Amino acid sequence: MRKLLTLTFVLLGAAAFCPRPAMALVFSAPNPKFNYTDASGKKQSVEVVDKYYPKKIVHPFAKVDPQIDPKMRRAATIAEERARAHSLSKCWHFVKEALVAAGVVKSRPQTTLAKQAGQELVKNYGFKKLPVSNPYEAPVGSVLVYDAKREAGHVEIRTETGFVSDFRSKTPSHRPLIGVFAKI
Repeated sequence: MRKLLTLTFVLLGAAAFCPRPAMALVFSAPNPKFNYTDASGKKQSVEVVDKYYPKKIVHPFAKVDPQIDPKMRRAATIAEERARAHSLSKCWHFVKEALVAAGVVKSRPQTTLAKQAGQELVKNYGFKKLPVSNPYEAPVGSVLVYDAKREAGHVEIRTETGFVSDFRSKTPSHRPLIGVFAKI
């Protein structure tokens, strides 16, 4: 019993008085910076990322373009309210319904394939193709049309925080972008 008690005190004492150099380094080390000179000759510095942060990189919020018809933003809101958590493979159906409900178009577009949506919106409903090639730069309410080789394609509306069709997403479709369309 006496040996067990002595051993316990020795272990507790060693644990209490052991230095922790690794913890001291964590608290005292400055954040490393990478210094560089930009194209204009100005010296810049950024923090060096040394750990994986899965939620650190975020895409900017969409801009609201005052030239675009306000009904387009209303269509984005309606589509967002009606969207599901996961795709039902009815993106063009949901986008059509949102455009009609917001009063952007007077009748329901007739094309069945999503990749044909842009042509019909321009030809029959007064939409314009915007000079945007990056989906993240599309203004709120604009309709993004994507191609697919042997499939129907994909259509979605840009919202303030992401993209919506029959489902909500923070990232745009991975398919090739045909164009960004809006009513001005």
